[in-house]
Amino acid sequence: MPTADDYRLLYDCGVRLVLNMRFSRRLPAGMVQPPIEVLWLPSFDNPLLPIPLAHLMRGTRAALQVIQSGGSIYAHCAHGRHRSVAMGAAILIAQGYTPEEAMQLIKQKRPQADPEVFYIKQRILSFARRWQQEVSK
Repeated sequence: MPTADDYRLLYDCGVRLVLNMRFSRRLPAGMVQPPIEVLWLPSFDNPLLPIPLAHLMRGTRAALQVIQSGGSIYAHCAHGRHRSVAMGAAILIAQGYTPEEAMQLIKQKRPQADPEVFYIKQRILSFARRWQQEVSK
């Protein structure tokens, strides 16, 4: 999780949206300077409490708006292995990647990522189906 001081570096790198996937760690209001939008999508890293598809949909929609305006996204969770990986895969899927391509790219760029763990892969595949239904309407 970025500290308040990290936001200057993120901003300088073009990040305009931070997607916080941690359940218990919300950044206090007013801590983000320069202005970067922070979207808190509280989720557990637990197979018994799956990441809500509504969170993946909301984060993806917000990310696509930022990307279309030329900004970058920073998604994080506690260890960068599961929840943020699911969000990253969702954003890639919404940009035209297959779920398998998205998971492979994330794993290639972040070797400690584990998109193949059964409960994360299931959420990524479920998101892909839901996203396809949404764009087909």
